[in-house]
Amino acid sequence: MGKATGFKEFKRVVEPYRPAKERVLDFKEIYTEHDENNLGTQASRCMDCGVPFCQSNEGCPVYNLIPEWNDLVYQNRWEEAFERLIKTNNFPEITGRVCPAVCEGACVLGITETPVAIKNLECAISDKGLENGWFKAAPPKNRTGKKVAIVGSGPAGLSAAQELNYAGHTVSVYERDDRIGGLMMYGIPNMKLEKSILEFRIDLMEKEGINFFTNTDVGNNKDSSASVEELSKNNDVILLATGATQPRDLPIPNREANGIHFAMDFLRANTKSLLDSNHKDQNYINAKDKDVIVIGGGDTGTDCIGTALRHGCKSLTNFEILPQPPVERAEDNPWPLFPKTYKVDYGHEESTELFGSDPREFSVSGKEFKKDGEGNLTGIVTVEVDNAFKEVSGTEKEWKADLILLAMGFLGPEDYVVKNLKVDLDERSNYKAEHNIHVTSNPKVFAAGDCRRGQSLVVWAINEGRAAASEINNFLT
Repeated sequence: MGKATGFKEFKRVVEPYRPAKERVLDFKEIYTEHDENNLGTQASRCMDCGVPFCQSNEGCPVYNLIPEWNDLVYQNRWEEAFERLIKTNNFPEITGRVCPAVCEGACVLGITETPVAIKNLECAISDKGLENGWFKAAPPKNRTGKKVAIVGSGPAGLSAAQELNYAGHTVSVYERDDRIGGLMMYGIPNMKLEKSILEFRIDLMEKEGINFFTNTDVGNNKDSSASVEELSKNNDVILLATGATQPRDLPIPNREANGIHFAMDFLRANTKSLLDSNHKDQNYINAKDKDVIVIGGGDTGTDCIGTALRHGCKSLTNFEILPQPPVERAEDNPWPLFPKTYKVDYGHEESTELFGSDPREFSVSGKEFKKDGEGNLTGIVTVEVDNAFKEVSGTEKEWKADLILLAMGFLGPEDYVVKNLKVDLDERSNYKAEHNIHVTSNPKVFAAGDCRRGQSLVVWAINEGRAAASEINNFLT
């Protein structure tokens, strides 16, 4: 634990973001420098819990040793805290930035007080590791002679690759995009995750002996070396970690109008153009001087808001079909469940700062897109819905829009990868495999991450990648 009376003496203080009006002018990270003195104080609030629920099934999916590294930070023993952190988490420098901190929702202190600032502490420990060279390549001393092909280089694929490589197996990771990282590279915008951090870790993994192949769309290109038949022939195991990349559509009238895009197409093109040319190539969907509407209220919707604001949009509105969450936990959302409460994320704060009000409109459903005679989007007609999602009569409203981004979640993986692998799908169209076993109906094929469990968090993908790696290692040995 930290200080015995720390939770009684000190209030929760989280590290602030850069000022909203400043950070919307660039795609640099929104975070400020770490304050070690404050972090030590915050770590002291961690109690000597009888049961540390931050590590429970309702808390951290990778079972981070949170009380241990909090105590070490409080004692100013940062390198030891780093060593404890990387025992359970392959990519803490990423989760410390992008995870919604389910651990904080389960923090025992959160029953009566505000929880410990666990996310800030995790990010600071991993950043210390980056600054001081504590992340080091650790190639295995011996190789087993077994080969594993991993399809997909998101957090599930990379965490599995790392664990299997540590075990001595020869691992090859196949990515259909031009850069390794999957969701972390192109799905999460630069202001939340600076790509040099991800590239550093990928370079480290290459030094450890992992093979990476980009621009390789397994099962969907003419390159015979990337066909599933060839991967199956040349490897002892295939791990599918392709993510859940089929977006949920909004099939209402005039869906074909020019100016309606899926969120991930918008985010991917933006980050690729930023990395390729600092947007000079213009190969992205530009929101500059446009009336933008984002449909969907999750993290992806927020990232669309932040990106559109940085382009210089004229206006910004965000539709959410769910009702506005309560400020405090509802009766059906007790501790230690993740709190479904009203939150203001970075994009909401930025939009409020620029346009004077929160961009979100709750309990709203789209009825019809509007377009002009040339097929270009001009707006959308909506209707309010009740808690059962039934339309409320007399509430139709037309909104002006030049650009509408659909951020309503994902339906499952694109199944062309498994057409020749005899892999069964479940009722949600995910690859059918049991959690913590991960083998599919084909005994040589395993699955992990969003393609198995459905759309979820980066930290859950890491959990799945690690679990799948363990099962694959057992299978191979």
